[in-house]
Amino acid sequence: MNRLSTGLKKIVFKNPVTVASGTFGKEYNQYFDLNKLGAIVTKTITNNPKAGNHPPRLVETTGGLINSIGLQNPGIVRFCRDILPEYRSILDETTPLIVSFSASTINEFVDMIKTLEDNEGIEGYEVNISCPNVEKEGISFGVDAPQVYELTNKLRKAISSKRELIIKLTPNVTDITEIAIAAVDAGCDSLALINTLMGMKIDWCSGKPMIKKGFGGLSGPAIMPIALYNVFKVANKVDVPILAMGGITSYQDALEFIFAGASAVAVGTANFVNPYSTVDVITGLKDYCIKNDIAITKIIGKTLTFC
Repeated sequence: MNRLSTGLKKIVFKNPVTVASGTFGKEYNQYFDLNKLGAIVTKTITNNPKAGNHPPRLVETTGGLINSIGLQNPGIVRFCRDILPEYRSILDETTPLIVSFSASTINEFVDMIKTLEDNEGIEGYEVNISCPNVEKEGISFGVDAPQVYELTNKLRKAISSKRELIIKLTPNVTDITEIAIAAVDAGCDSLALINTLMGMKIDWCSGKPMIKKGFGGLSGPAIMPIALYNVFKVANKVDVPILAMGGITSYQDALEFIFAGASAVAVGTANFVNPYSTVDVITGLKDYCIKNDIAITKIIGKTLTFC
């Protein structure tokens, strides 16, 4: 009996632990066998290569990390040609690969997913909707429910019914549940939340921002209570699996998200502190399930019973 087995709508995870996009890569295989993970989520790719933002683009803050990387990546052509085959050579059939991607227009999103559809070894897509839509005066896709519905609906029609469509939600909105409902109504299979919160840090000596761009996305333990609350709210409003992330550093943190309604969790910033963070979380969850003689699926959303 695998007490840790869980999954999203179409993907089976041998355990509920994966990694947050942008914090992990195939290079971690030098530390441990990546097949220990429930799944792998790639760094977000874009249609064309991106050099990323000018440094400094990372700064530590109390309980977290602010980043403004700028989606540095090699672009979809090189990803499919070079990086995807490397992942396939590392991962076995028990470890699903989820490709994270983003674009600047709805049509570009659709074109990208059609390109990805032509490649084997992909079990699902994490759609990063936190980036600006150039056709909407730079407004983020993820803050506008009608945009989210239109995008999700078109992506749903463009992909195989066997592949998971995950919409990744931003917390930088008035009501995250409105965005979640729009994505679900349009046909997504599952949701990922939360992406980073906007933040900044200033050098108190010079008065200058410590990120070249001035601000960036805050991640790490500082945002966990906010992430947990958002997961709880969304789980109360929609009936699709949730991949939760936001400050997870221990198996106890992971359990909080699972109790709040998450079917799986992603470890992000903790990977920079301890490359074995994900393995430690998996070990802790396994021990917890054995000690309590329970399967992880039996506690998903149990916090909801007090509402």
